[in-house]
Amino acid sequence: MAEALAAPDPIGRTLSSGELVTTMSHFHRAEIARMAGWRDRLDRTSNWAITVVAAMLSVSLSTASAHHGVLLFAMLLVLLLLWIEARRYRFFDFYRARVRQFERHYFAQVFSPQPDFASDWLLIVGESLRAPKFLISQRVALARRLRRNYVYMLLILLLAWILKLSTPSLLNEGVRIGFVGSMREAVASAALGPVPGGAIVVLVAVLYAGLLMAAYLTESDDGELSFGDVHV
Repeated sequence: MAEALAAPDPIGRTLSSGELVTTMSHFHRAEIARMAGWRDRLDRTSNWAITVVAAMLSVSLSTASAHHGVLLFAMLLVLLLLWIEARRYRFFDFYRARVRQFERHYFAQVFSPQPDFASDWLLIVGESLRAPKFLISQRVALARRLRRNYVYMLLILLLAWILKLSTPSLLNEGVRIGFVGSMREAVASAALGPVPGGAIVVLVAVLYAGLLMAAYLTESDDGELSFGDVHV
């Protein structure tokens, strides 16, 4: 009776060494597939953002009839794609961390053994299987993707917007090529419907200042980034 009520041993401890190796190999391969799937989704979002930037630059700078608001709209689209990519990055980071645990604690020990190197790593993997939790916050993910890709795209849009406002020939047909005579003229050209140009310039400046602060002043839990420098 006592034997019947006794808690069973974890199934992993009943596997032979050969079975355990086979199980871990298949599990590692499956985790790589999931990681690669989310990596592909990251690339797709980045490609969409690049396409948006290229299309909006072409539309806005190719003709004076195109309103400068096209570039502001492009900034909003890129920010939306950044938010989507940050969410996808959290999933990618979760599966990448699990793959790296196998590589660092199992395969590295096969090729280059070190005594007592993270002997409880399988328990960590097991708990992450029972109760999966994101390893980084949305804010940290946003900062990472912003630093990696999106800050450059947003800066290109900002420079294009400034060029649009400071070049009369890009705002009105038949105007000679050249730059505006004063900063006041460029600010006035930034008006968007009933909203004065000064308010638009301030909003854009605050937006970019906030993005730069989020990208480079956000406290980051490095996680897997602490090991080596080959990262996405």
